[in-house]
Amino acid sequence: MATIEKRMTDKGTAYRAKVRLRGFPPETATFERLTDAREWAKTIEADMKKGRHFGQSRRHTFNELAEEYAPHAKDSERLEYWRGVFGTALLADITPDRIAKQRDKLLSEETQVFATPPTGDPEKDARRPKAKRSGPTVNRYLAALSVCLAHGVKELRWLEKNPCELVKKSKESRGRVRFLSDDERERLLTACRPHQNLYLAVVLSLTTGARQSEIMSLRWGQIDFQRQVITLHDTKNGERRAIPLVGEAFTLLQERAKVRSLTDDRLFPPKPRAKKADCIDLNAPWTAAKKTAGLADFHWHDLRHTAASYLAMSGVSLVEIAKVLGHRTLAMVARYSHLSDGHIVATGEKLAARLGIGK
Repeated sequence: MATIEKRMTDKGTAYRAKVRLRGFPPETATFERLTDAREWAKTIEADMKKGRHFGQSRRHTFNELAEEYAPHAKDSERLEYWRGVFGTALLADITPDRIAKQRDKLLSEETQVFATPPTGDPEKDARRPKAKRSGPTVNRYLAALSVCLAHGVKELRWLEKNPCELVKKSKESRGRVRFLSDDERERLLTACRPHQNLYLAVVLSLTTGARQSEIMSLRWGQIDFQRQVITLHDTKNGERRAIPLVGEAFTLLQERAKVRSLTDDRLFPPKPRAKKADCIDLNAPWTAAKKTAGLADFHWHDLRHTAASYLAMSGVSLVEIAKVLGHRTLAMVARYSHLSDGHIVATGEKLAARLGIGK
């Protein structure tokens, strides 16, 4: 309901319009003319009833939105970055132009990573230039901001639109695909075998294609020996998925289950002195194993690439690979398509034979 009060001020007559509607905080504004006050009140009341009124964007700051969104955040580090940029700014003042300027600043800043590989000469290496942030990296910053603002639009209704949607993103790269050759795989497994936790984690990564965080956070309640599957609940895209428990991974877990702790249901519990850790730290043995195996330019995530690459080379379709890896779109697994050329040719030959025009 709208009300208008006539007031006398030092400058003359003024009209204070107030709109009260259940479910919305009161809105007020002062005008010199009665007609302007009535028009404003009429518009605000109509927008409230139709769900188009977002006066909240001028009441709340980005810090307040970030606090509301924090429990749902997947990228807390980058969210904190944006709090440092827009913290005290009103949501209404966070425009596409301001975001674009910050995007350009991120792209121009140097990182702690060197732009060129080391030469072995201490003096030359000390003068190596630092690399700037890549476009895809800056896209991750924008994504962290976008999901926070989207929370303000969809959940809180503090914003009418997400300004990030109008900001141009950098072109994404096709993605890095580094996978183990048969010889490299054997060398790595041999190097990992003396360390039980590391060997199990690597075998699970290779046979399931799961992410490192998904493997290291496993609990016994997720293991179904009868069905030979592992159920992942807390995945990157928020969807639950099942991954296969086969081969040596199945055997190793069965053996570990016989001596598992009755007070800790984690597969990879941290050492007693690491009380705040979520799982055991395998960084040191992993680095040592790679060195022993003679692997260059290889990261844990490349175990996931290895699993996907082997599936593609075995003739598994991209749709099935996407399901195993937990990707929502085929675009994420398209990088492996060239590895299945042999399977595509074989499929084509079957079609030709069925049509009666084969060799």
